[in-house]
Amino acid sequence: MKLESHTIVLPDAEATRELGRNLAQSLPPGSVILLEGDLGSGKTTLVQGLGEGLGIKDPIVSPTFTLINEYLEGRIPLYHLDLYRLEPPEVEALNLEAYWEGIEFPLGIVAIEWSERLSYKPNNYLQIGLTYQTDGSRQAQFIAKGEFQLEVYQL
Repeated sequence: MKLESHTIVLPDAEATRELGRNLAQSLPPGSVILLEGDLGSGKTTLVQGLGEGLGIKDPIVSPTFTLINEYLEGRIPLYHLDLYRLEPPEVEALNLEAYWEGIEFPLGIVAIEWSERLSYKPNNYLQIGLTYQTDGSRQAQFIAKGEFQLEVYQL
């Protein structure tokens, strides 16, 4: 069943990681995941799970200062971007569409933390909003945009 919007509760960080592993098993090359949420909401933890699910052995760390980490040794490449320190005009100058268009870089999964700083977005993407709850759990809201296919079994 195709979903356009769905919300789940992740009881702990391990469940957030597991969600990433599950998504990685079925996302095709060219998938873009836009991650939103406060500091500590689990964005990097989810990307770590994506990396594990893709078979990436290198540690996945937030690229807050490097802006982009490229992991090429998995099932498909993972491009992990963190826009936290940038303003929208600075983001635009990075020409990030090169990652999701597959022209300059091999198609892979593009995971963008602090994606609300993007002034332009791809035509098709999965937006995941993570909210930290007072009991230590996280709420994840999924919104599929364009032709992005999100299946219930992936969650």
